[in-house]
Amino acid sequence: MFCLVCFDIVDDRIRYRAVKIIKAYGIRVQKSVFECTSLTEEQFLKMKQRLEDCIDSTQDSVRFYFLCRQCLHKVECSGVGEIPEIVHYRIC
Repeated sequence: MFCLVCFDIVDDRIRYRAVKIIKAYGIRVQKSVFECTSLTEEQFLKMKQRLEDCIDSTQDSVRFYFLCRQCLHKVECSGVGEIPEIVHYRIC
């Protein structure tokens, strides 16, 4: 599955921990946005649980957006950054 992970985390230490967790599953495309291009359901659930255990749910938020393979060709990028390989193949 292709998952876009976005977060808004208040505390610097917690934010650093969250980044470390998400980096194990995807690539950073903006300061608080990651693209996880080939997650299994098991990997997603593990990442989500680790993040939920890490954040302060009264102040922080993490959002997960899923794109199906048929929708990946709709991803566009302007400015700095590259479209992930899996998306690039759909566009070409």
